[in-house]
Amino acid sequence: MTTDLAKLATDIAAGNRRALARAITLVESGRGDHRADALTLLDTLGTTQQALRIGLSGTPGVGKSTFIESFGLMLTGMGKRVAVLAVDPSSARSGGSILGDKTRMEQLSRDPLAFIRPSPSQTQLGGVARRTRDAVALCEAAGFDIVLIETVGVGQSETMVAQMADLFVLLLAPAGGDELQGVKRGIMEIADLVLVNKADGDLKAQASRTCADYAGALRLMRKRAQDPDGFPKALTVSALENNGLTGAWEAMQTLSDWRRDNHIWATTRAAQARYWFHEEVRLQLLARLAEDASLRAKLAQLEQAVTDGATSPAAAAASVIATLDS
Repeated sequence: MTTDLAKLATDIAAGNRRALARAITLVESGRGDHRADALTLLDTLGTTQQALRIGLSGTPGVGKSTFIESFGLMLTGMGKRVAVLAVDPSSARSGGSILGDKTRMEQLSRDPLAFIRPSPSQTQLGGVARRTRDAVALCEAAGFDIVLIETVGVGQSETMVAQMADLFVLLLAPAGGDELQGVKRGIMEIADLVLVNKADGDLKAQASRTCADYAGALRLMRKRAQDPDGFPKALTVSALENNGLTGAWEAMQTLSDWRRDNHIWATTRAAQARYWFHEEVRLQLLARLAEDASLRAKLAQLEQAVTDGATSPAAAAASVIATLDS
């Protein structure tokens, strides 16, 4: 390990936010030498510290950034150290990303107990940047108590965030019954807590009705073994007026404490580690295909054969695997 990496690890363990930002940039890099350094850094820091990982998702316009800022400020007011990993959607055409979450969370970004890191999704399926899990591990090593993972949009594929979070919170806006039909069952099945935001002003009554609708929908779903009585549950909050945030935090603590006491926390994290092992194998195999010139040439030939209808996609894929085995 180089001296620079050793110092970086020491600075991260000491809670240096600038060092943490540099380390996240390192793990997000696509360069091979950077990836090797990132793996060395992660191994050096280890996994002895654990934060409460909270995945947060919601439809565009539901007020995720406002909620995270209000919720984060409440937590830092309690003396908690809070890291926010906000994954911004990347352009499928240019790969560019606005990365505006830090701007939208102006007060929280200035809080000495908070750390906000926007990251481009880079068109990653599931609304989670590929290296978000590594960034979470770095935040834990830096001593943060809570890591909030804000994901892109709401969709069936976004259940990937459940593979890196201890709790999954679904944030929704007040709406009618038709909107309830539009929320994917898959996202509802992994939600530990449904929070109906904007429960203030003229929308307060509608938010209460929406919350009751979702509470009813949650009761119709099969009870999960990893939940105590009363979970998953739906609550109303107002990030604008800071109402309901304390109750939401108490519900999160109740659920996480119950899972720790019943050994579900450790079992879930072990299952997540296995999932990411298989995911890394898949991604590294794809990277090998992209990096090897002879394999790229074969892929191009097979791609053309599939395009021309000379072979089936399955047969072409089997040919690629056979090349790897030879």
